[in-house]
Amino acid sequence: MKKYIYKIALFTLVATAWNCDSYLDVNHDPDVLEETDSPEIILPSAQASLGNNLMGWDFGFAGGFWNEYWTQTYTASQFKTLCEYDEDGFDNQYRGLTSGTLSDLDMIKKLSGDTENQGYYYIAEALSIYTWQVMTDVWGDIPYTEALQGNDIKSPVFDSSESIYADLIARTDDLLAIDNSMYSIKTQYDFIYAGDMTEWKKFVATLKLKLMLRQSETSGYNNGQVLAFVNANSFLTNSAKIDGSYWDDSAEGKRHPMREFQEGGASYLSTNVIGCKTFVDYLRVNSDPRLDTLFEAPSSGHEGAFFGDFDSKADSDSDGTPDDQEDYSTPVFAGDMDLMLMSDWEVYFYLAEVYTRASDMTNAKAYYDMAVEASLTQNGIADNSIVTSGYATWTSGSVEDGIKMIAMQKWVANANYQHIESFLERNRTKYPSVSDIDIKADRQAAFLNFPVGQLTISVNGREKLNGLLPASPVYPSEVINSNTNAPGQKVNLLEKIWWNQKAGK
Repeated sequence: MKKYIYKIALFTLVATAWNCDSYLDVNHDPDVLEETDSPEIILPSAQASLGNNLMGWDFGFAGGFWNEYWTQTYTASQFKTLCEYDEDGFDNQYRGLTSGTLSDLDMIKKLSGDTENQGYYYIAEALSIYTWQVMTDVWGDIPYTEALQGNDIKSPVFDSSESIYADLIARTDDLLAIDNSMYSIKTQYDFIYAGDMTEWKKFVATLKLKLMLRQSETSGYNNGQVLAFVNANSFLTNSAKIDGSYWDDSAEGKRHPMREFQEGGASYLSTNVIGCKTFVDYLRVNSDPRLDTLFEAPSSGHEGAFFGDFDSKADSDSDGTPDDQEDYSTPVFAGDMDLMLMSDWEVYFYLAEVYTRASDMTNAKAYYDMAVEASLTQNGIADNSIVTSGYATWTSGSVEDGIKMIAMQKWVANANYQHIESFLERNRTKYPSVSDIDIKADRQAAFLNFPVGQLTISVNGREKLNGLLPASPVYPSEVINSNTNAPGQKVNLLEKIWWNQKAGK
């Protein structure tokens, strides 16, 4: 087989051995060159690349702000542009997912043509479909059919997001039709499922379910067909993740990506991010125990700031301390935090929604309860009283009531784990809904009458998008400027993805 020169960008790997004591290195590029014709060498790098991109510089922070988990501090300015809804192309993640993750996965498939490597091909194809889904959900129309061709095609055409979805579903069907039970890989090279091909087939089925449900507000959605698919398949019960035990929290560059931003030399997280009143108040008012695992509280108790109000010198809560001098809650990432691709709660919420749309509230409640409890477990909380007798208790009502309960708890569960996923799902379901409150017009009235459980429009970005929320980033400039087939640049952040059709902001 032809040898490939491969740049190990994310790991320190030894071709002949890998064990659990080895560590992920997802935050810098040691520029180590290796020569390999073995797909096993590339797989862990591709998996870590994907995980790092999902909670890296753009997606981790932009998702944290646009979901209103966080807001920019009053004393720094690194992320003011995100809070002001300035045009952002998420260049880092586009580049990382294409030239990094997808290129790695494509190479694995090219190296897996023989029978003994079919397991690597299966996993690489599954992760490739997943990565393309994330990209088209974030940016919309992107190069797809002619992408990854290198110098052969320098200006790949932009495919419509809808056509990409159709092809991704066809690709999941192809994988589901394969009996992968006889495939095997070296377990130490698969950081997600240790070579368990049954789990990888469940991953593919769950991925198809996700692709189907994302279209719930389009004319082509048929919940009966989705329900039939649910009844005919098995789905993940074990989260697709890179386990937190892989990190070395004591070494710079070898931590969980958000820990690197929190503890690393740049301190981007610790100096630029505080809790947003939108999210902090929702958890605090409802006595949600996850508040204490997601945020560190000052001595005076948990407090969040108005979203995008980092220039305020007012005393919004009338306590004698100006807003810019208040002691706010700060986000916390543990040193052994898992890095999620698809979580178990995500799967249970999907199933709960399908049954809700079928008016089968018994099954809907069962999966909803499992989802919230899975989130509590992930956050180290054994007490499930918010599900049995608290604010997260399932309440029978209309289909829309059920969808809202599911969406609100998904918003909470995804905090610190699946930020870009939460942004996409909010755009689909329109929950949390959006309040029209004008905070700047009367901050004290806004503080006293804050719309708990709703998003607010950024104080400093209110006029930028005419009182609306971001729908998608613009295209990275390098994608637009270097491609003669590129469409015109988006005017702002309001261009909706094709499936984003539900009424509401």
